[in-house]
Amino acid sequence: MKNKWAAFSLLATTQFVLILDSTIVGIAMPPMGRDLNMNAQDLSWTTTAYALVFGGLLLLGGRLSDYMGKRRMFIAGMVLFGAVSLVGGLASSGGVLIAVRAAQGLAGALVAPAGMSLVMTIFKGDPALNKAMGLWGAVGAMGASAGTVLGGLLTDWFGWRAVFLVNTPIGLAVGALALVLLPSVRSAERAEGFDVLGAITSTAGLALLIYALVDASETSLGVGALAVVLIVAFLLIERRSANPLVPLNVFRRRTLRAGNVVMFLTVAAMQPVGFLLPLYTQFVLGYSATQSGLSMVAIPLTIALTASLLGGRMLTRYGLRTTTVTGMAFIAAGTALYLRIDVTSDYLTHLLPSELLSGFGFGLLIGAVTIAATSQAAPEESGMVSGLFNVTQQVGISVGIAALIAIATTVTGDSAAPQALVSGYRMAFLGSTVLAVLGLVAALTLLPRLKTPAKDTATVSA
Repeated sequence: MKNKWAAFSLLATTQFVLILDSTIVGIAMPPMGRDLNMNAQDLSWTTTAYALVFGGLLLLGGRLSDYMGKRRMFIAGMVLFGAVSLVGGLASSGGVLIAVRAAQGLAGALVAPAGMSLVMTIFKGDPALNKAMGLWGAVGAMGASAGTVLGGLLTDWFGWRAVFLVNTPIGLAVGALALVLLPSVRSAERAEGFDVLGAITSTAGLALLIYALVDASETSLGVGALAVVLIVAFLLIERRSANPLVPLNVFRRRTLRAGNVVMFLTVAAMQPVGFLLPLYTQFVLGYSATQSGLSMVAIPLTIALTASLLGGRMLTRYGLRTTTVTGMAFIAAGTALYLRIDVTSDYLTHLLPSELLSGFGFGLLIGAVTIAATSQAAPEESGMVSGLFNVTQQVGISVGIAALIAIATTVTGDSAAPQALVSGYRMAFLGSTVLAVLGLVAALTLLPRLKTPAKDTATVSA
């Protein structure tokens, strides 16, 4: 199609805004809680509600983009995102705000798989795909980086409502531009029926699984067991369905399977770092909230620069396996260096080197892993595999944070002493390093040596 890069720019801008929004909302929580009389538990639901709906509906959102049309679902998601953000900016109670965050999760579940599958469609068979995927990862990192800085500025200058209201004109404008710039893509083979039972069991199972992982309460074990039952039921339904939500034969594709496994381990290793560092810098080193946010900017900035300037080029020259293995090695080295932290650590010598190494590694591999997880999809499956890849990331993030925060809390106990906190954080960073090493092993053993994924016509057409 003509104007490929104009279409990509619109999709990348959307990715930037969605990631920026999630970061900004987190920073705006303290004044939000004061104005709406929300306690810490109430505020946690502004994050949990988004995660539950977003993660639970990703598979369904991806398949809907295949059935209903990728551009159509993308526009629907962006218009919904803009509309509910307006409601959030005008919210007068915590309940409304939590409902808005759930609706934003729904919008994200429609937009994320449709957007990624549109990128795959636009650059199908184009050598520029590697560059596009590298830029896609860079844009996400820049969104996270901008959120840590702009979130505070927006909140301080205009109040917490601005972090919602700013999304409304953006969502509506993107929806309108999509009609002009994005191709109208629909599966050439429309299924006669829709897998309703698969949609119900997958959505409920994934949502309950994420809830069990993010909620550290006495009910989480029972919720987790119910989630496992529903996911098993989903797999049994998919085996017998004439038009499955997720055809199970996709997991026979080696490169797709490897890409999802490596991404799961990567985000499980790295995302908890972003959760632990603000705790460490504020509770142990005494940083202010602004200083803490600025102390982490090196990670997303390094990801953005590496992904945009080097990741695509290395992927083109050396292929999936070498690029991913190199990236995982840097991530493992970066997370291992966090083990040096102490109660008197210096940012330049103890934190910055770790941030640069792990950010560089993630920037290298993000494009390669994305291509690995999505390149073996037929056109009518692109939304589904994009949704699956997003589910992998969402569950990986939830598992990583739940596991490593539990480790830190167990080691620290009830003590608030800086040395006790450092001991807990060190053990959590050790767990992060182990996950990164497992990701390195997975990349070495699961990814093919070929420079580009082999197209298995038997499985792709299945």
